[in-house]
Parts: sequence; structure tokens; C-alpha cells
Amino acid sequence: MRVGVFLLAAGFPGRSHADVLDATVATAVAAEEAGFDDVWVAEHHFMTYGLCPSAVTLAGYLLGATRRITVGTAVAVLATRHPVALAEEALLLDQVSGGRFRLGVGRGGPWVDLEVFGGGLAAHHEAFGEPLDLLLTALRGPTLAGSGPRYRFREVAVVPEPRTRPHPPVVLAATSASGVAAAAARGLPMLLGMHVGDAEKAACVAAYREAGGPAAAPHVSAALAQVDDTRARAHATVRAALPRWLGPGLAGYVRVDGAPRSPRDPHEYAELLCRLHPVGTADDVVAHLRASAAASGIEHVVLLVEGAGDGRRALENVRRLGAEVLPRLR
Repeated sequence: MRVGVFLLAAGFPGRSHADVLDATVATAVAAEEAGFDDVWVAEHHFMTYGLCPSAVTLAGYLLGATRRITVGTAVAVLATRHPVALAEEALLLDQVSGGRFRLGVGRGGPWVDLEVFGGGLAAHHEAFGEPLDLLLTALRGPTLAGSGPRYRFREVAVVPEPRTRPHPPVVLAATSASGVAAAAARGLPMLLGMHVGDAEKAACVAAYREAGGPAAAPHVSAALAQVDDTRARAHATVRAALPRWLGPGLAGYVRVDGAPRSPRDPHEYAELLCRLHPVGTADDVVAHLRASAAASGIEHVVLLVEGAGDGRRALENVRRLGAEVLPRLR
């Protein structure tokens, strides 16, 4: 199995933004020291659910702070970025990191981000294929021209060229049937989120193959992981901490069209995450991850390690996972 760490830079109440972001960097460095294969950073705007508004920027910083580990974005949101600018940044990080950067992208949701960055709800409803294909074409180089309805420009040279051929690895977040189809049509591996279980992920993999996606695509599965001396203590930690963050955090998802929405109940969501993911002793975590890989068909998992709510405990979680879990999965 390939095992990474997934960092949201979660804005738990009572912690300053400086504390959260410093802890995020320290946790990524600790993940390299603990033997994880990669670290992935999320992107959110205008909310405390995650305090990182630019996954690419933070990924670049973490690449400079580490030497071995792969660093990826989970994800950079295409709806708020120009795809060519994003491609240029990815190519730059691919070069200066010696090929350690991985680009995760997603469509994004109908949130207020679209009002701030331009386009509004119409940009969300427009075809996702044009910016995604433009991004992939730019990553391959050596030249690029825009001929679509949204992006039209003359042929230009793409610099720098990719160090990793044919281009830096790209993974596409898939949260719907259209996302699965978009990934399959382009042969891109999928990133599947924490909100669904193994059966749903297996169904996505099956649909991906039925849509013509490569059978050996290296999909990535996100999960929450919390290890402790007993299963009861691990569950108690997550149940106590997560709702404090999820309540105000999930409320930050504001629709651009002003339509009302009902956020998830934070306590129910915490319970769901405990049921779906490896929360317990080291034995529990190992058994769960093995069973999940077998059930879903995905052998690359990235673990959210911030579930205890403070930086010190996230570091402890990473170190215990590295010492007590990773060697048994390999």
C-alpha cells in the first residue's frame, strides 16, 4: 500500500491561524520523518473548515521544507483559477522539487468563491471539460493555444517544460457521476473523499472502468485516522473534537446564488467518520486499512490526522501511525 497524510489546516475554535498553519507545516515534516509516502494539502476559501486558500502555494513551501516525500494538492479548485496559470505553477514545482509534486484538481462547488473570483454561478454550470483539457494540454507542452468558448488565445510556448514525463502526475477529485466520467475519459486517477465508504468508492472504481478508464489507474482514497491505546479512547477523542470544528467550519459553505442549504449535523458527521474510517488501536487501523483496500480496490490512502483538534496531538498521531501502522502495511 501507499500511505500519505491529508492536511486540511483545520481551524479548530480556540486556535490562532498562526498556530494552525505552523502545526500544518510541522505535521507535514513529521510525516516525512515517520516514513509516509506523501502529504496532501487542501484548499478552501473564506471559511474556518480549512485555513489554506492556496494549496499550490502551501505545497511549494512544504516541498522546500522536506527532501524525500511527495507533496500534492487535494485539491486546487479549477473554478477559481486560470488553468494555464495553474499549469505553469505545477510545472515550476515539478522542476524545482525534482519531480516530487503531484497536482490534484477539482471542479469546486457553487460557493461564494465564484462571486469573489468572477464568473458567478454560470461558471459553475459551464462545461468543466474545457479548463481541465486546457490544463492538461499546458502541462504537456511545448506549446499551447486556446480555441474554446471561454479561453481563446494565440499559440504560446509553455515554460518551464515538465521534468516528469509526459507531465506531472494529475489526480481528479470525483464527487459525482460526471466527475467519474471526466476522469475516465482522460485516463486520470480519481481522488475519492472521506464522506463516502468503501462500497461507494468501489462503485466509483467500477463506473470508472465501465466508462473506459484504465484498469490500473492509481486512484487515491481519503480517510480519517486516529490511533490510541484503546478503541474507546480514540473514538472519544474524535467525538469530542470534530463537532467543535465541523459546526462552524461546514457553515462556511455559502452558495453563490443565496439559496438556503442545510449543513450536516456535526455530531452525526463525526459519528459517520468514526464508523467509516480507521479510528482505534494500531491493530484496528491496520485491519481497517487492509480491509478497505480490498473492498474498494484502492491501494493508495491519504489519512486526515488532525482529528484530535490540536497540533501536538496531530504530531503524536503521525508518529504513532508511522511507527505502529506503516511497517505492517508494507
